[in-house]
Amino acid sequence: MAIAAKKLSQVTTHMGIAFGLMYVLTGSMAFGGLAAVLEPVINVVLLPYHERAWHAIRSRHPARRLALLAAEKFSQTLMHAVVSFGAVYAATGSLAFGGLAAVLEPIINVIALPLHDRLFDRHVLQVAPANEVPA
Repeated sequence: MAIAAKKLSQVTTHMGIAFGLMYVLTGSMAFGGLAAVLEPVINVVLLPYHERAWHAIRSRHPARRLALLAAEKFSQTLMHAVVSFGAVYAATGSLAFGGLAAVLEPIINVIALPLHDRLFDRHVLQVAPANEVPA
């Protein structure tokens, strides 16, 4: 149960970041809401395919595990930036807003989500029974 709650909280945080950034860029709650739904949903759909492809690559080259893990994280960030750009560009028709979102949204997520996870884990460790705490 704690793992499901953490995932839901991560998705909510991600959606909040997408909404907040889009709202700051456009001043529109409608565009903010559209970005909050589109961008995370597209990433959630694409991420399993991305992870599966990288798992196959890592299993073919076990000696390069660490370098390939770094490459996977870089490509995941790049994928995230492309999705951010595409979602915001589709919503606004603006290359400038799309470009800003492609740069800012992944950076904000890279900073905010680990902080979220630390705070959530600290809360879960204090509240959840020992058998439900995520590893």
